[in-house]
Amino acid sequence: MKARLMPAPKKTKVPVSELNLKKAAARLLASKLVSPEIYYIQRELGSTATQEDLDAKVVAVRALPWSSIVVPD
Repeated sequence: MKARLMPAPKKTKVPVSELNLKKAAARLLASKLVSPEIYYIQRELGSTATQEDLDAKVVAVRALPWSSIVVPD
């Protein structure tokens, strides 16, 4: 009898909205994200991303220097 291979689960993409970022920050961090951090994540990820990518970027943004997050005028 041949063994069947299970298809890999498809990773769904979620919108990279301010609400989704705030929810991810509430789940993963002890504090809220500030506006420049939200704008940075949206610039980096685009309009949609997987939940894993979104979570990783939310955690990683806190380790970045402020000068790389804020867009100069």
